[in-house]
Parts: sequence; structure tokens; C-alpha cells
Amino acid sequence: MQLLESGEMYLETIFVLSQKQDVVRSIDIANYTGYSKPSVSRAVNLLKDNGYISINDDGYITLENSGLEVAKTIYERHTLLTKMLCGIGVSKETASADACKMEHVISDETFERIKEHLNKFIK
Repeated sequence: MQLLESGEMYLETIFVLSQKQDVVRSIDIANYTGYSKPSVSRAVNLLKDNGYISINDDGYITLENSGLEVAKTIYERHTLLTKMLCGIGVSKETASADACKMEHVISDETFERIKEHLNKFIK
């Protein structure tokens, strides 16, 4: 199944939250994103049905391998693109917002070339 941008965003959010806290629940995602609980519930169930996440009896969400792979990819793109944009003088807030849009549409080839280029200058 090809994930939509919204699915990628949810997986990235679960990844980010899991780095900050011991457990992630749907309410945590709703609070973090500002999305409604019904919207989060629907998205989480779609991700679960497609094998990207699992949810235990207590409602704790865990990224499955496929979900973790997508989440790490999107997070890496977001982080690197934000750093790049800040490096050319864009404010942190604008850089992060723009990176959030770019991370979903940039090709793998272009991202890898940007990463290689930046790694020559950023250590």
C-alpha cells in the first residue's frame, strides 16, 4: 500500500513521541498534532490495518518494522531539510514548516544528493 502524506505524518509523529515518552497513545497524537480524536482514531486504525503499527490492549501504539522504516525516513528528511534551510538563513520556524512540506514530495535521488552535499560541510 502506498502511504499518503498524512499517513507518513502520523508515523513520523508516533516516532517523535516514542523518542520523548515511554508509551504513545492516540490521545498523545491528538494533543501533539492538534487533530481531533476521531480523525486520529481513523488514521491510527488505517495504519494498524495496513501493518504499519500495532496497538495493545491498553491502547499503546508501537511502530512495526514497516512503519518504523517510513517514520525514520521522513524524520531524517525533515531534520536534514530543516538544517539546510536554516543554513541558508531561513528562520527555524519557517525552515521546519517548509521542510515538513518538502519531505513528502522530494525524490529519493534528490534527497540523497542533498545529504551527500551537506555532509561535506556539516560535521
